[in-house]
Amino acid sequence: MAKLTIGFGVVLVLVSAGFWLATGRTETAALHPAGIGVLLILCGVLSNTENTKQRMIWMHVAVTAGLIGLLLTGIRALLTLIKGTIAANPLGFDERVVIALICLIYVVLCVRSFIAARRTRVL
Repeated sequence: MAKLTIGFGVVLVLVSAGFWLATGRTETAALHPAGIGVLLILCGVLSNTENTKQRMIWMHVAVTAGLIGLLLTGIRALLTLIKGTIAANPLGFDERVVIALICLIYVVLCVRSFIAARRTRVL
C-alpha cells in the first residue's frame, strides 16, 4: 500500500498542477489539492517500513487525508452544482470532481486493504 499511496499522491500533485497551468497560473486555489498529494507521498514514504505498527499508523493517517480530500472537494463540487454556478469557474468545478474521484478511489482501495489485513490477522 505504501507504493500505491505514493502513486496517488503524485497523481494528485500532477492533476493539481495541471489545472493550475490550465487556469493560466492565476488560480492559486487550484494548487490546494497538491497539499493532500504531498501528504500522501510523505505518508507513503514513512509507511514503507518493516515496523508493522508504524506502517499501520502512517497508512491510517494517509487514508484520513484521502477522506478529508474527498469530503472537501466533493462537498464544494456538490455545492457548486446545487447553486448552479459552474459557468463562473468551469475548470474549478472540473478539478474538484476529478480530485474527489481520485480521493474516492484511494479511500476505497485503502478500506479494502484494511479489511483484508484484518481478516488475515484474525484467522
